[in-house]
Amino acid sequence: MKPIKEEDRIFGENIKREREKAGYTQERFSEMIDMTPNNLSAVERGVASVSLKMLRRICSVLKVSADELLYETQEKSDVATLTQKLERLNTKQLQIAEEMFSTLLEAFALRKE
Repeated sequence: MKPIKEEDRIFGENIKREREKAGYTQERFSEMIDMTPNNLSAVERGVASVSLKMLRRICSVLKVSADELLYETQEKSDVATLTQKLERLNTKQLQIAEEMFSTLLEAFALRKE
């Protein structure tokens, strides 16, 4: 068994983290990117790598940059994390979230009075 390269380990951990943040199981995510669940598992463990085409597909589905997957990440602020989640929504979902957020801010404003 060949040793796991550090960059492959980091890449795999970052994919797993972003996949879980997006709420996808390995099975569902592997379908979305047209990869077998076994191959995705190997990538997430750092024992397999992906093609540039697959990297682009992964980034597109997760709505993250390649940098976020390729490099060790620093802790994001709560606002950055929330922004990333909002970016994953479709137009209709984003409208609903915006309405809910506006209602929430109004409730906070009333509480201060």
